[in-house]
Amino acid sequence: MRFRVHWRTSFSLVGSVVKYLAAAMLIPLVVAVIYGEDIWVFAVSILITVSVGLALERLDRDPEVNAPEALALVTFSWLAVAGIGAVPYLLAGYGTSSTLAMPVNALFESMSGFTTTGATVMGEISFEQHSHALLMWRQLTQWLGGMGIIVLMIAILPELAVNGAQLMQSEAPGPELQKLTPRIAETARALWLVYLGFTVVYVLLLYGLHLANLAPNMTFYNAVAHGFTTLPTGGFSPEADSIAAFSAAVQWVVIPFMFVAGVNFALFWHVLKGEIDELTGNPEFRWYAGSIAAVTAVLTALLFSGTAPVLDLGGATEGVAENSLRQATFQVVSLLNSTGYATSDFAQWDSNAQMVLLFAMFIGGSAGSTGGGVKVVRWLVVIKSIRRELYKTARPSIVEPIRLGGNVVDEDAVRGVVSFTLLYLLLFGVATVVISLDAHRIGYDITTLEALSASIATLGNIGPGFGSLGPFGSYLEFPRSSKLLMVVLMWVGRLEIVPVLALFIGITRE
Repeated sequence: MRFRVHWRTSFSLVGSVVKYLAAAMLIPLVVAVIYGEDIWVFAVSILITVSVGLALERLDRDPEVNAPEALALVTFSWLAVAGIGAVPYLLAGYGTSSTLAMPVNALFESMSGFTTTGATVMGEISFEQHSHALLMWRQLTQWLGGMGIIVLMIAILPELAVNGAQLMQSEAPGPELQKLTPRIAETARALWLVYLGFTVVYVLLLYGLHLANLAPNMTFYNAVAHGFTTLPTGGFSPEADSIAAFSAAVQWVVIPFMFVAGVNFALFWHVLKGEIDELTGNPEFRWYAGSIAAVTAVLTALLFSGTAPVLDLGGATEGVAENSLRQATFQVVSLLNSTGYATSDFAQWDSNAQMVLLFAMFIGGSAGSTGGGVKVVRWLVVIKSIRRELYKTARPSIVEPIRLGGNVVDEDAVRGVVSFTLLYLLLFGVATVVISLDAHRIGYDITTLEALSASIATLGNIGPGFGSLGPFGSYLEFPRSSKLLMVVLMWVGRLEIVPVLALFIGITRE
């Protein structure tokens, strides 16, 4: 069934989103002034952003935003924001040998940031190669994209709040939207306040370790930079060695906040109101925590026994209980909910440990979290659906609804979850084949595991993969066509595939 989109209305609203992105660029501009680096880059970027936003806003706008316009607004806002977000990279790389001087690379880095993927084509990451301001912009893009660009706009723009439920449903990760307050704009503000609150506490804790001499290199700059990328499960770091560059104390502080980032943020709103049972009794939360515990236990055993020895930046783990547990817990939490940080080069681990981590990548965070992947709640519904089908094979006359937390799941929702999961796996498989063939076309030799991890890492917004795509590796050597495919994978993966496909399948020209 086809539907009609009022394009001028949608793109006019996209202009409003783009215009307000200029305000976010003031943060790296301040950093640029402090360090005396790339001031002109962000001054010009702000001017370009405001100009593009105002130009789009001047298009005729219908006051009514229906479902087709909501889909178009969400879909193209993320493309527009990633495109504008690439401008500082292009300007900073202009006239230099920087890889970011290439538009495809700049777009890749920007899309990876806003979708909180964490994959990179920057090559060497250091303050000698890139300014403090540019690296802070790279961090900030993940924080903005974590809770959602449109959710933020609903919280501050009254014209979007009128149809905010449709917009948030299209953008929010997971199969359902939980309304926390009578007004959807208030719900958006509540989610962002919880998100901001965790970020502030986390930054203060990290900097506190520095003041206590437990983390000499966790400066205020680094504390803020990692605060911008942990809660959104982003994984970018201004340090080339990611979290491995910091002390064990820092790594233990990062772990619980990565865990929190994969939990439905609406549950924390209930906790703040004293409704703790909403968290502890939530079936998805219990399965999320249980999955992390189970996978961590398996990996810890492998590391402790020496089956998968860590001999790199993480230090030896064989027979060392604390380091085995820390390395295993950190990598599992980071990859399961798509954060993408690392304290060890797991690309160098043996195949058993890598298979455990690859399995974790497919689980994903919770619905309503900033985590990527399929999402725990979808796997719960799929498992219960399979169980029901097996049960009905033996007893065809039995009518058994699927329940989560004592509530019956609507059959339309069940079909939607199963369809999404199959579509996700199909897209993952096709992308793997295309990436592998395209790499071999230019003589870039990658293994099957590397192709698999490149596909799932970009579609699931995870970031690092295996082999040359490991946590200290890069996607730089892939051909431009593969990078563009991965940009699309990150885009549709962040919007969870369906809104993008629904828009392009159902639209007609006015």
